[in-house]
Amino acid sequence: MSTPAVPDALPVSARSPTGGAGSADLSNRRRIAAFVVMCFGMFMAILDIQIVSASLSEIQAGLSASADEIPWVQTAYLIAEVIAIPLSGFLSRALGTRMLFTIAAAGFTFSSVMCGLSSSIDSMIIWRAVQGFIGGGMVPTVFASAYVLFPGPKQKVVAPLIGLIATMAPTVGPTIGGYVTHLMSWHWLFFINIGPGIVVTIAAWTLIDFDKADYSLLDDFDWTGLISMAGFLGALEYVLEEGPRKDWFDDGAIAVMSIASAASAAVFFYRVLTARSPIVDLRAFANRNFTIGSLFSFVLGIGLYGLTYLYPVYLAQVRGYDALMIGDTMFVSGLAMFLTAPIAGQMAQRFDPRFVLIGGFLFFALGTWQMTGITHDWDFYELLWPQIFRGIGLMLAIVPVTNTALGTLPPDRIKNASGLFNLTRNLGGAIGLAAINTLLNNRMDLHLARLRDSVNASSVTATETLNQLTQKFGGVDGQVKALKQMSLMVRQQASVMSFADVFLVLTVLFVALAALGVIMKRPALPAGAKIDAH
Repeated sequence: MSTPAVPDALPVSARSPTGGAGSADLSNRRRIAAFVVMCFGMFMAILDIQIVSASLSEIQAGLSASADEIPWVQTAYLIAEVIAIPLSGFLSRALGTRMLFTIAAAGFTFSSVMCGLSSSIDSMIIWRAVQGFIGGGMVPTVFASAYVLFPGPKQKVVAPLIGLIATMAPTVGPTIGGYVTHLMSWHWLFFINIGPGIVVTIAAWTLIDFDKADYSLLDDFDWTGLISMAGFLGALEYVLEEGPRKDWFDDGAIAVMSIASAASAAVFFYRVLTARSPIVDLRAFANRNFTIGSLFSFVLGIGLYGLTYLYPVYLAQVRGYDALMIGDTMFVSGLAMFLTAPIAGQMAQRFDPRFVLIGGFLFFALGTWQMTGITHDWDFYELLWPQIFRGIGLMLAIVPVTNTALGTLPPDRIKNASGLFNLTRNLGGAIGLAAINTLLNNRMDLHLARLRDSVNASSVTATETLNQLTQKFGGVDGQVKALKQMSLMVRQQASVMSFADVFLVLTVLFVALAALGVIMKRPALPAGAKIDAH
């Protein structure tokens, strides 16, 4: 099959023989401006996944929500987004990039306003789901547009940019959220989207003009495929989010949703393989580079979202930090990503991308290995280098992973493939978070049992500590207070030990992926790209 020429996807003025150099320059500037606007919209959409993570306690108090209800402020967004991401490829071809992105930006802005105005947890969950579904359409559209608009050597500039946005947005989310909540209120976590959202909506409609809609695709829209995909991915996301808190299949709702996900998956894959115009085209996985890149993207999602989750949980549960203090501590990774992005782009172009990828995962592993020595008094400076290594690792990995998956696909496949590629990263994050939470809970129970067995009357250290605490508290009930304090100390130590175990498992995972990079096939280079022989 012949590969369509990339210039055919560009505006007529950019490729018309009669357009003249001035017309081409104007079109180029317009494409660049449009792409910058799209990147800003993508940043907002990804940022809002984690911007609430450091402020959930404030939102819970403001909405009078229970401890079981408040996690759904994030879960609702993630479930809706994971459904929208693979759908975006079809909608982008049917509606055109301009229409899809404008609707997504406007809808995201409106739903952000409604989230900020929510007065109950039920309305918050509904509008967060709307926000996630609409915002999810922006992310893959930017990835696809990058590889259509800027082919060949230009990717050395564009790939690090979209990689930086995709990884830095969720990383700095807790930092930005902590500052916003501290300086104003949790409502402004959503209201800050209003101004930028309006600008992005207007600019998207005005500037984006590099493809055409194909409304005929809507005539054969596969509603069965859409419903089955929503059931498959939505129920799966629910199981992954709620499973660790509800002991998995011991809970009736988890069991039912697991069956629903499996049944919906069977219908979905049947429709994908038999429908005349399937809702998702899986042919991209026939491309070896895309399949390998998606596998690495899956594991990258574990590192991206898993570590963005672990650090705040440790700081909140063990150190007792509030939202602002968590944000202050976690800005380091984002800064490291920003400084590494241009270096990662150059390295991915000048050297074998497999070695850059391996280096990224080894930096990941180095950071998590350092965290295996964690104690209950680790603070900013102890977490500094692990976070720096994480930021460097993310940027070194995301650029070759993205180029491997999308950089060598023909333009007519990129829109659909971009949705699948971003889906693998989000599913990696969802499955990784579920595994991390389950491992934390199980190891916590194990260490707690072992510590309680060792803290008894025959232990000299335990007896001395109890006597010291009793004297400290004094009074009639001094010993009761001392026993309670010792119990809290034991729980804290068990929690810290469980964190160390999780970081060890992540270290093994990242080293294994680095080893897999050695045996992977070297990706074909885009036309015009060069590799140094040094």
